[in-house]
Amino acid sequence: MNRVGIDLGGTKIEGVVLEPGGAEVARHRIDTPAGYEQAIDAIRTLVSRLDPSGQLPVGIGTPGTPSRLSGLMKNCNSTCLNGQPLQTDLQTALGRRIALANDANCLALSEWTDGAAAGADVVFAVILGTGVGGGLLVNGRLVEGAGGVGGEWGHIALPCPSGDELPAPVCYCGRGGCMECWCSGPAMAADHLRTTGHTLSPPDIVEQARSGDGSAHATIEQWLDRLARGLSVVCNIVDPDVIVIGGGLSKIDVIYKELPGRLQAHVFSDEVVVRIVPAMHGDASGVRGAARLND
Repeated sequence: MNRVGIDLGGTKIEGVVLEPGGAEVARHRIDTPAGYEQAIDAIRTLVSRLDPSGQLPVGIGTPGTPSRLSGLMKNCNSTCLNGQPLQTDLQTALGRRIALANDANCLALSEWTDGAAAGADVVFAVILGTGVGGGLLVNGRLVEGAGGVGGEWGHIALPCPSGDELPAPVCYCGRGGCMECWCSGPAMAADHLRTTGHTLSPPDIVEQARSGDGSAHATIEQWLDRLARGLSVVCNIVDPDVIVIGGGLSKIDVIYKELPGRLQAHVFSDEVVVRIVPAMHGDASGVRGAARLND
C-alpha cells in the first residue's frame, strides 16, 4: 500500500505519497501558518489533497516528541506545539490513526532505508538548520529511549567551552550553552555578527569564505570546531557507523572534508572510522522518513 508522509517544519509543511518501493507518487509543500490550530487545519488540507480516498496510512515528522507521561508535545523549537496533544488532534482531524516521530528520527529512517546510510548497523542522523536535532537508529530500529529523547544531542552543552564561549548563551529551552546555540544556522549568523559586526546569512558566510574572506573563514572554522566537539560525545557513546547530515547547513561541503579529522582530537579511540555523509534525499529525506514510519 502507498503511504503518506508529512514533515511539519517551522517554515514549511511538506507532504509526499510514497509507493512501497520508494517511488514518489505525489509531493506538495505549503508554508507553515502561524498558530497551532492553523497548523492542524493546514495538515488536514494537505493530507486530503495527497490522499482524497482518506484510506492511506499517514506518518508525521515533528520538531519535537510527545511526552510519555502526558501525551503532550515537548521539546519543539516551533514552540506553539509544546504542551499540545498534537497526535490526538491530528488523528481527530484526519479521521484515522497516525504514526508520529521526531523529524531527526524520520531523517535517520529514510537514509537507512534507501539513502546514504542504507543498511548500516548504527546510524546517527543530524539536522543542522534553524535548529539542531539528532536521531539514532540501531539495527533498523529507531532508538527513542525511555523518555522519547534518544539522540537529542542538540540539547547537550557544548563540551570544553573556553574564552569568549563563556558565559554560555541561553537556549530557548531554558538551559545554557546547548549545541543548538552554537551550531544552528541562526547561531552561525549571530557568531559572525558578534565577531565582525556584519550581518550575513549562513549561505553568504560560506560563499564569502570560499572567496577568501578571512573573517568568514574564521566563522566557519569556529563552527566546525564546535560541531566536532559536540559530535565527539555522540561518537564516544554510540560509536555510529554513519553520521548522516540533513538540514540547510548540510550543503556546506567542507563538513565532509574537515570533520573526520577534527573528531580525532576528541574521540576516545586510536582511530575515527565513522562515515560522515550528506543526506542522499536532501530536503526530502524527512518527509520520506515520515512516510516510512508505517513500513
